[in-house]
Amino acid sequence: MANPIESYALIGDRETAALVGKDGSIDWLCWPRFDSGACFAALVGTRDNGRWRIAAADQAARITRTYRDGTMILVTRFETDTGIVELVDCMPQHDPASSVLRLVVGIRGTVRMQLDLTIRFDYGSSIPWITRLEDGALRAVAGPDMVVLRTPVELVAQDLAHVATFDVKAGQRVPFALTYVPSWNGAPPVLDAEREIEKSEAAWRVWSSGCNIDGPWAPAVLRSLLTLKTLTYEPTGGMVAAPTTSLPEFIGGERNWDYRFCWLRDASLTLHALMRGGRFDEARDWRDWLLRAVAGAPAQLQIMYGIRGERRLGEWTVDWLDGYANSKPVRVGNAAAQQLQLDVYGEVIGTLYNARVGGLARNDASWALECALIEHVSKIWREPDEGLWEVRGPRRHFTFSKAMCWLAFDRAVKSVEKFDLPGDVERWRTIRDEIHQDVCDKAYDAARGHFTQSYGDGLLDGSLLLLPQIGFLPIDDPRIATTIAAIERHLMVEGYVLRYRTDQTQDGLPPGEGAFLACSFWLADAMTMQGRLDEATALFERLLGLANDVGLLAEEYDPRAKRHLGNFPQAFSHVALVNTAYNLLRGGRPLHQQAAGTSAK
Repeated sequence: MANPIESYALIGDRETAALVGKDGSIDWLCWPRFDSGACFAALVGTRDNGRWRIAAADQAARITRTYRDGTMILVTRFETDTGIVELVDCMPQHDPASSVLRLVVGIRGTVRMQLDLTIRFDYGSSIPWITRLEDGALRAVAGPDMVVLRTPVELVAQDLAHVATFDVKAGQRVPFALTYVPSWNGAPPVLDAEREIEKSEAAWRVWSSGCNIDGPWAPAVLRSLLTLKTLTYEPTGGMVAAPTTSLPEFIGGERNWDYRFCWLRDASLTLHALMRGGRFDEARDWRDWLLRAVAGAPAQLQIMYGIRGERRLGEWTVDWLDGYANSKPVRVGNAAAQQLQLDVYGEVIGTLYNARVGGLARNDASWALECALIEHVSKIWREPDEGLWEVRGPRRHFTFSKAMCWLAFDRAVKSVEKFDLPGDVERWRTIRDEIHQDVCDKAYDAARGHFTQSYGDGLLDGSLLLLPQIGFLPIDDPRIATTIAAIERHLMVEGYVLRYRTDQTQDGLPPGEGAFLACSFWLADAMTMQGRLDEATALFERLLGLANDVGLLAEEYDPRAKRHLGNFPQAFSHVALVNTAYNLLRGGRPLHQQAAGTSAK
């Protein structure tokens, strides 16, 4: 039986990441990058597809875990009748090679530990050739991939895996260092695991100390910011939406997607959350990544790119993997890269505007890009698209897409007005007003009394909660009030918000999915703006309560089965958490009226 999605914790070196189960098993790790083939793929397969488990031999051991304060260093404690040990897991930012460091520390008494290491490459399909180096290290090679394990523990080969049993006494410290290098390289340098963990801890704490966080929810906000930072590909500044692929939005269903890429929307919102936390270095790096990734004709802009700016993200299925909880197919790549999603123009231009407001240094190339994008939007905003939720059915005139086109022009106008930038501002104002009128005329259903998912369909959508946040209409506009009320009546399941009703919407996929956590945070934002602070706070704290024991959130939540769904941890959910916390602290002012980097003061 698959471990619950929420049973996992995240470690990473800002080039790739691993998921560590509460049982001490690393069940997911792609090497050397987020989007590389998995070395451990048990998360979406079986033990035979690769995993690395270190745990107490006593199956009745009591297990608790936490991150060290201000870091992504995971500590799992095993308590047995004979003693206590802690397992410290860390992926230090590497130079020159990527490593997983595991340190077993004896706290009290003596605890017998078990190790099970099954190395597979290429999503669990390639069994490596394993040899010993002169220093006794274990080397596993398959094609271009090689990992080397160094530890004082003697491992025994068994059924195409390696196992070990060893005792740890109080005060004893047993290190393990698993390092990835290309197979044509020599063996990687020997690492002092304890020293590297200490260096990593110091570096994380320096980063955390630069975050601008205050208020009653500061620990949850900082954990979210740390998670978002861990999902950043350090060499380029690109940000993945999640470190996993194909964790299902519906158990047993086919809503399983690869999220190990850089969505312009997700990255834009992530940058805004980081800037609200005072982190502007990431904003600069992402802006530079964006300029490289979208270089060329504006008409060729994609909704997502690879972490180095790659454009070809062809989708294929990994037929030899069973899928998480038998949810197939397991997908690699994402065909949605070729979709038209008009909202991304608004998200990109809005984020760059917020960066200016927050004091990010002016970049003429960035403004030139924005002007080119605005001109392109002026030609295409009337077209139907696949929308925010990447429907795989017919294109439609999605309300949120049109509203974000309005935002693109609105923020371009404000950039000219506030920062004395050059631009065809009078024409942009005219187009902005034209889009606004179009949405109000065609997206509001007077008979039903609410805005609709797309023009003329009569359906509701969680993204409509963002209309007052972006300043499209004021929160006290009757059309906004009735839309929020309709969403509360028809899109809520046991207190959480669906993004839309999959049994009603023609999205090209079978019905069924959980409540979308970001939408639930958006409802809290809307309540805050309406002055319903007690309700907003109660909903926000209920959402915080869904985070797992180390503060992580997936994309969705099944309130009936009480389990997380979708890729994990999900940047979109953590961005929404950060923004809602700041919105509550700022007393409900719309997002567009809040200065990035100063919200927590």
